[in-house]
Amino acid sequence: MTPPPTPPPRAASIDALRGYAILTMVLSSAIAFGILPAWMYHAQTPPPGHAFDPSIYGITWVDLVFPLFLFAMGAAFPFSAGRKIENGASPWTLTAGSLLRGGRLAFFAIFIQHMYPHVLSQPPDCRAWLLSLAAFATLFPIFLRIPWKWPKWAHRTVELTGYAIAITLLLTVDYAGGRTFRLEFSNIIILVLANMAAFASIAYIWTVRNRWARLLTLPFIMAVILGGTTNPDSWNAWLYNYTPASWLYSFRFLKYLFIVLPGSIAGEYIRQWLQTHQPTASPQRKQKREQITAVGLLLLSAGIIICNLYGLFTRQLTLNLAVSTGIVAAGYLLLRQRQPTAACTVLWRKLWTFGACLLLLGLFFEAFEGGIRKDHSTFSYYFVTSGLACMALIVFSILCDYFQCRRSLSFLVMSGQNPMIAYVSASMVVVPLLNLAHLMPWLDSCGINPWLGCLRGVVITALVTGLTMFFTRIKWFWRT
Repeated sequence: MTPPPTPPPRAASIDALRGYAILTMVLSSAIAFGILPAWMYHAQTPPPGHAFDPSIYGITWVDLVFPLFLFAMGAAFPFSAGRKIENGASPWTLTAGSLLRGGRLAFFAIFIQHMYPHVLSQPPDCRAWLLSLAAFATLFPIFLRIPWKWPKWAHRTVELTGYAIAITLLLTVDYAGGRTFRLEFSNIIILVLANMAAFASIAYIWTVRNRWARLLTLPFIMAVILGGTTNPDSWNAWLYNYTPASWLYSFRFLKYLFIVLPGSIAGEYIRQWLQTHQPTASPQRKQKREQITAVGLLLLSAGIIICNLYGLFTRQLTLNLAVSTGIVAAGYLLLRQRQPTAACTVLWRKLWTFGACLLLLGLFFEAFEGGIRKDHSTFSYYFVTSGLACMALIVFSILCDYFQCRRSLSFLVMSGQNPMIAYVSASMVVVPLLNLAHLMPWLDSCGINPWLGCLRGVVITALVTGLTMFFTRIKWFWRT
């Protein structure tokens, strides 16, 4: 009897990083506005008015969550496209699939933006809440990876039916303020992800065996951006501003390749480790020799993230650079002295070296363009956040892959496995249901002081987490 095939390895650390990013994204939008300290919001939209001010430099934890998600997206490429290439898939076939995936995400971005309650009615009313719930249900036949064995034509029929219902909703519902359906009206975060799903994965597919070629695409992207934004008469400016469809693509979205492509290299390190790692015959010996390294590196990785968020936000740049350099050196010493040939230590040393290089490069770029900021984003922002994302990946690698804390972190792992549901659940399910149950006014009343304002965000995020975990447990995944 032929044994069942061994399932391909899955990196719980990448799922946990993605889950952390998506849940903190929900949390940052669910906390009360105007009453919390400035570091609880985007650095460039400070309280109480939250008016955009590009003259403010620095980043907060809120400015880090989107780069964490982008980095995790890149880290997943070796587990999806990389595995298909190893199994003999044609790069051209995978390229077409990447473009299709980007198009499906673009549709997702347009649909959810039009179906948010505040877009359907201003202020939202019962009709808007019910329409948002219906729109959420409509997304299941489109994006659900059906867990049952149906023929291909049945899968396609369900999907096309979902698209037909969604398009009908887009074209027939009445929007607030006389608004009409427009392709240009879309969720900018998802639209960026759509472009990255297409262009970043194509870059990975064609450079899967040459990391240097992959990284060398970035200086050329940088040259176009710098030339196009400083010399309006150059060919760089033409290329930077050219778009065949402004609602779908803009060259400026490609700047996020500086985060996604480094993430793909970190993902290759983790996949290689998962393929070659074998449990040691003596767990006790492994704990004695490696546990100190793991705990020490965990503290250093978390510490360097906190240090940079604090130092860059408060603009203590020289001190931050000195402390970051010291932490990087301490990490090298720790990884060199303890079990240099252990599989875990080899992985951590690669990730630490890579993350440290990205972070320090970003800190050296900090003075360029006036200082680091998310909007309008700077090159320092791309490199610093990529480095910090790599450090965060080390944290989750130690917790999930080494200490096996998967049960206690299951809320992150399961949310990371179903990020599309997690992203829309707050606005399209949780808030509508709370309003229909007349509970939302109670949560809104929490905006009277900072602690209750945080509690509002925690409650909504917890409900989103529970809903996402439910669909993950029953294996109802949204996929593009």
